[in-house]
Order: sequence, then C-alpha cells, then structure tokens
Amino acid sequence: MLKTFLLPLSLVVLLPVTAQATEITGVPKIRDGDHLTIGSARIRLAGIDAPSIDQLCLNPKGERWTCGIAARDALVAHVAGKSWTCRVMRTEKNALSVAKCEVDGEDIQQWMVKSGWALSYVRFAHTYDADEKAARTARAGLWQGAFIAPWDWRVRNNKTTVLGATRPPKNARNILLASASGPVAPSPDCTIKGNVNTSGECIYHKPTSRWYAKIQMKISKGTRWFCSVEDAEAAGCRETRR
Repeated sequence: MLKTFLLPLSLVVLLPVTAQATEITGVPKIRDGDHLTIGSARIRLAGIDAPSIDQLCLNPKGERWTCGIAARDALVAHVAGKSWTCRVMRTEKNALSVAKCEVDGEDIQQWMVKSGWALSYVRFAHTYDADEKAARTARAGLWQGAFIAPWDWRVRNNKTTVLGATRPPKNARNILLASASGPVAPSPDCTIKGNVNTSGECIYHKPTSRWYAKIQMKISKGTRWFCSVEDAEAAGCRETRR
C-alpha cells in the first residue's frame, strides 16, 4: 500500500517542475522588441517591455522617431540570425508563452534593457531595474530622446510621465501618445490596419478586407498598424464584419 501511494505522489510533485522547465529552441522571427515566434510558438520576453512596432518617440532634436522599429532592428542586428533558447515561465490565455530567452548564454532581456531598447516591466518583476538605471544614465537607446513607457502608450494614458534625456516640447505627450501611422506601413510585415469606430471599438482590417484601401492611416489616437492578427486581437481589436 505504501508503494502504491508514494509513486503517484512523486509524479504529482514532479509534474509542475517539468511544466516550468519547458524550453523552446530555434532561430526566431522577431516581431518587435519583446515578441517573437519560433516555429508555431509565439513568445513574449519576460520581465521587460519594449515599444510596439508603431510607437513613436522623440530623438535628441525633438523630432518624431519610429523607436519601435529601431528597438526591433537593434535586437535583430544583435542576435544576427542565431538560435535562441527560451525557457517558458507561463502561458497566457491567448496561447502566448512568456519566456526568458538566451542566445549563446546571454540574457537577451537584460541586453535589451541595458541597451536602452526596453524597460524593466516593474508591474511583474524588478529583475532588470539596475540595467534600466544604467541605460538611463548612459542615455542609451530610447533614453537619448523622449518617450512614454510602452505600457502607458498601449492604453494611451494621457496622464503618463514623459521619460528620457531630451527636454520635451509642451505638446510632447500628445505627439508621443500617437502612433507611427501613415500611408505606408512601418514594416513590410506589419500591414494590418487598426482604427476605432464610432462606438469606441478597435477594429482591424486585413489587406483582403473590402474597406482596407479606404482606411486612412494618420497620426491620431486609436489608428495603428499591426504585424499579425494575433497582435491585433491581443490589443483588444476585432476583425471588421464588412
């Protein structure tokens, strides 16, 4: 009876450890500064928050700068097509894996924050707070100009603090809360249009949508580009019914 009881108990103890130790490896497709895909797995880098692909910042001269693209491109250049090892920490409801990733033993999350291309995601952890402080002091990456924390930009928090080394103009908050929308998508991979209808709903339009060509992309609240249907739905948008 004792053996019959102990074996299932050991399995119960070990199963959560196995789940926590799940690893995903391979050469990724980098969507933005903290999102990537490896095969069919969608991954978000744990403990950091990087600007979305269409987030705007200001450069040291106070000019608009597509810092979301810059953050993604910096990450792409740094890893140079190498294989990643990502340890899954949790899986969210939309099947997005939140993981800590390494390349050749280097903590990629730490590199992004220390290089100034992402912030320590203090809502969930303080692992990279010291690296963020170092980036701020060095005026690295985003810190060379002016920007809004990615988590505030996504919800268009108009009471947010403007961060960075550059003294922003009086209307900086309005500029920084906008998106890098224009007649041309910010990336060939990001061609899904998003806008807000009269009911306040976020609607996304794929290139095959009937009204796609009629959606005018302007620098305005609620109008933005998405790189995938998953990104659009994760932002709370639904597909157009027309």
